[in-house]
Amino acid sequence: MKSESVVYEKAYQFAIRIVKAYQFLTNQKREFILSKQLIRSGTSIGANIAEANGAISKADFSNKISVAYKECLETKY
Repeated sequence: MKSESVVYEKAYQFAIRIVKAYQFLTNQKREFILSKQLIRSGTSIGANIAEANGAISKADFSNKISVAYKECLETKY
């Protein structure tokens, strides 16, 4: 499943960027409230994609990918 590997890799790289943004916000700007939510939603995208890759059915896969998408929307907001 090559397409999932590409999506997973992009989510992984995005999570790294989110962690760096979190570090910047907390260390340089002393911002803690929103940055905590940003790190939660931004890093959970890849975690949900990883769960989807281990899905036991098509329905399970679809559910996990949907959750990952919702986390993308939350992070974007």
